[in-house]
Amino acid sequence: MSQFHVKSPKHCAKQGLSIDKFYRKLFLYFSTFLLSILSLIFLIWLILHPTKPEFSLQEADVYQLNLSGSHLLNSSIQITLLSKNPNKNVGVYYDELQVYASYKGQQITIDTTIPPFYQGHEESNLLTAALVGTGIPVAPSFDYEVGRDQTAGKLVFSLKANGRLRWKVGTWVSGRFRFNVNCVAIMPFGPSIPSGPLSSKQGTQCSTTVKSQAHNFWGPNKLMELGYKQ
Repeated sequence: MSQFHVKSPKHCAKQGLSIDKFYRKLFLYFSTFLLSILSLIFLIWLILHPTKPEFSLQEADVYQLNLSGSHLLNSSIQITLLSKNPNKNVGVYYDELQVYASYKGQQITIDTTIPPFYQGHEESNLLTAALVGTGIPVAPSFDYEVGRDQTAGKLVFSLKANGRLRWKVGTWVSGRFRFNVNCVAIMPFGPSIPSGPLSSKQGTQCSTTVKSQAHNFWGPNKLMELGYKQ
């Protein structure tokens, strides 16, 4: 004889409650996990969203700015830059840094390379460079523009730096970022020829821009390859 087992409505209700309880727990666990992931991502974003480096021009001395031949310039300029990392938890590796001088939109020295260096948390470094140019072609109006500045009593030119940097948080190092620095030097330039170099010691703040290279942002750590010291 066949036996039939019929579940009572009360039993079905208990089973339904058990299933609902299981899904509620699953939803709670999933929500907690997702919230933890989002919190971690937000925390990483806060840490890895560093403030751009700060540069200021401490001193600039012009030793030579003479035309020779047909619109060919010979120049010699000594500069001192102050570089500061304002971040409390992020270090900076400067992989490349090239500096040159510009006057009225014309480059008047060749690019001078500053050796790579590491900058720790909230650390500052003084960077010096000798900028020179021999036989650099300039516009025919160059001599006229310098004469106007001399009449006005001041010489105004720009010091520019271009390079690539990486951020360091703990043992993690980002890919490379391009950065550009622009400083303005203003120095007295009267009608009489000075016995020494033209000098600017105002400590002017420079503007800095940092641009990411997305395809390299998550690049591998190559510190040993580049030979850095912390």
